[in-house]
Amino acid sequence: MSLEISRRNLIKAAGGLGAASLLGLADENISAAASKQNPVRFANWSLYLDYDNKTKSYPTLVDFTKKTGIPVNYMEVVDDNDTFTAKVTPQLKLKKDIGYDIVVLTEWMAQRWIDGGGVTKFDDSKLPNKKNVLPYLLNRPLDPGRHYSLPWAGVIAGFAWNTKKNPKGIHTMEQLFAPANKGKIEVLSEMRDTIGLIMMWQGVDITKPFTQDKFMNAIDYMQKMIHDGYIRQVKGQSYQEDLISGDAVAVIGWSGDINQLNAQNSNQFGFAIPDSGGTFSTDNMMIPAQSPNKVNAEAVINYYYDPVVAARVANYINYVCPVAGAQQAMEKINPAQVHNKLIFPDAAMWKKLHVFRGLSQAEQIAFSTAFQKASGNA
Repeated sequence: MSLEISRRNLIKAAGGLGAASLLGLADENISAAASKQNPVRFANWSLYLDYDNKTKSYPTLVDFTKKTGIPVNYMEVVDDNDTFTAKVTPQLKLKKDIGYDIVVLTEWMAQRWIDGGGVTKFDDSKLPNKKNVLPYLLNRPLDPGRHYSLPWAGVIAGFAWNTKKNPKGIHTMEQLFAPANKGKIEVLSEMRDTIGLIMMWQGVDITKPFTQDKFMNAIDYMQKMIHDGYIRQVKGQSYQEDLISGDAVAVIGWSGDINQLNAQNSNQFGFAIPDSGGTFSTDNMMIPAQSPNKVNAEAVINYYYDPVVAARVANYINYVCPVAGAQQAMEKINPAQVHNKLIFPDAAMWKKLHVFRGLSQAEQIAFSTAFQKASGNA
């Protein structure tokens, strides 16, 4: 594998492509009448909704259906933003129903869907609980005013490790790539998280404009770690399975995943925001433009912005909760979680978290191409 990706013309080659061309869509808003016979098809990431192992069901969804009579077909089918989008892009381009009425995608990809006309505009009269969205998440650059998306959860990326193999923990990039971890390190296929952490370690402020060379320095470092046998895989959320099996002992991963793995595996894993900084983003609920079930989908979305419901979900998934009032509701649901900073960050934690800056369409294509090539996926 070559250790260098040419830096020439990365941006230039992609310069003429706009957001609409990525999905091949026109802006359409398709509405459908509610029917209790139409189940809402809900596509989400794994371990991202409260689950009861005894009943093999999702308690908040069970309660929603009891309350409204609307059934929900919940599917854990999103492992990576790019791969999920690639699977449904043919239907999106043909302006056909993609098989889901709600999809949950990370900000940068959600913005591509919005800009490309891949989602439908909300009817705010059907979303009275929208008022409960935390103010700092209500006017994100991807969707000012939140007319096409609403935050499902906030995502913190950092270091995670097997506590038996790394008893002192991992707080720096040097500790992550320690010789003892060689061959058993995995990093996320989410470019902004993996490359964002590397760039911050290299001294780059990822929240402000940076040069292409700064980005490529991080790509080169990741590619060297792959070439030298330190990184065994670049992958999506399925890195969890490798932590459990022992195939991976140190990862760049997501805080909520590690909390849930610990609950299921006797606290075998540690998690920390790197000393050089962690990344923060949101995963967002959206309704695909060709959904035939918009009204029922809006009923589901509205339900999850009730503070009590949001607290129940946050108590299980352990990701940053986007709903005002949920921290107070948590006092009755699980008092031990009220001061969990990974769910309800305090001011000191927010200072360590950074949002990867917005990319132009040309940058997005060029940087993603470089990342995929370095990862061995292009």
